[in-house]
Amino acid sequence: MLREIVLDTETTGLDPRDGHRIVEIGCVELVNHVPTGGVYQTYLNPDRELDEGAAAVTGLTFAMLRDKPRFPDVVDAFLDFLGDSPLVIHNAAFDLGFLNAELGRLPREPLPPERAIDTLAIAKQKFPTAPRSLDALCKRFRIDRTARVKHGALLDAQLLAEVYLELLGGRQKGLGLLGDAGGEATAAAHARQRQRPTPLPPLLTPDEAAAHAAFIETLGGDPLWKS
Repeated sequence: MLREIVLDTETTGLDPRDGHRIVEIGCVELVNHVPTGGVYQTYLNPDRELDEGAAAVTGLTFAMLRDKPRFPDVVDAFLDFLGDSPLVIHNAAFDLGFLNAELGRLPREPLPPERAIDTLAIAKQKFPTAPRSLDALCKRFRIDRTARVKHGALLDAQLLAEVYLELLGGRQKGLGLLGDAGGEATAAAHARQRQRPTPLPPLLTPDEAAAHAAFIETLGGDPLWKS
């Protein structure tokens, strides 16, 4: 069983080194690349105002977050949800930078970069000249993003889970798995559908068939063609 966590954060600004903090964490659990319905989401009190740009894209304000828990209040529940699973993140350096800044203040062990599966890096490799934002990838894969009026960590993690599946091959990943009875039955049905109701007439003339048989006789021994 492969368990992965799709993770996203919203923040007060662009750089934790400037004192910016996390205001929301959203996570979606995948098992064998399928969402299980397991999620983790929390808003956080950042103890500071949001930058104008961050407030515009999230719709959040410090006044809305004053009564929310702080990161130390949720860290155990958050890390318990992550477990030791790989983390699927779009632009992993950004989110890990903020998470590790929060963990470092406690202090707690950082989340190692090698634990992350960066969907931005995957998209860059697959589509080197195309836009690779979450919105652009949702548009490319025809994923419904009408609910994304504002950025939200849980909503973005749910959209990213769908994008991640498409980057891995989409629904085609389930095709060709003939080890189960359903796959075998499907393959058999396809084989039956491919059979012609009336066989095509042979393309060889009688003279050509006779000439081929005479040639086989010259091979001697017990050639495979006589089996």
